[in-house]
Amino acid sequence: MLELLSETNAPVGCILCLGAHCDDIEIGCGGTVLKLLQARSDVRVDWIVFTSDDERASEAHAGAAAILAGAGESNVVLKDFRQRYLPFVGDEVKEYFDELGASVRPDVIFTHYCEDLHQDHRLLADLTYNTWRDRLILEYEIPKWDGDLGRPNVYVQLEPDQVERKVETIWDTFVSQRDKHWFTKETFLALMRLRGVECKAPSGYAEAFHCRKLVL
Repeated sequence: MLELLSETNAPVGCILCLGAHCDDIEIGCGGTVLKLLQARSDVRVDWIVFTSDDERASEAHAGAAAILAGAGESNVVLKDFRQRYLPFVGDEVKEYFDELGASVRPDVIFTHYCEDLHQDHRLLADLTYNTWRDRLILEYEIPKWDGDLGRPNVYVQLEPDQVERKVETIWDTFVSQRDKHWFTKETFLALMRLRGVECKAPSGYAEAFHCRKLVL
């Protein structure tokens, strides 16, 4: 898997990133997306955020633009479903997933961890598998007070510039989140450092994912 993601002739030409909230994708898989875009200059990325408001929308667009600067083509969509209430409007979210499933055929999908304790995250994970049964799906992790980080089985080793760019993008972009006790540069670096230790990354840093099914 690591070689697949890092070779310059990697077959990953179309990526779908799904996030419940405006900073989830950057936190969960920003470094890996940067790595994939550096490997190929013609990658298409569909980037979907399901909850937003006027204040956070501008941050979300800026964060996506910073990560996707190297993409050959990108499509950033911000939906306005109510934050923390996704399961309660699940039929509307499911209908939107049906629309995505009919139009987007990605090589790899980044979505939330299926055992994440945040209800919005879990719903997106479940609908991802319900919609794309024959795609490679990698579930990313979000650090938070719930203590729900699992035991990942896929690691992507990151280069120092990818780590720095990810962290600086998150910190510089999502200014509205800086009053949260967990939202610090140290938090994002610490998780990548831990995952780097687990996979013996040369840089010391990595992102980790859960993969339920992998076809070789």
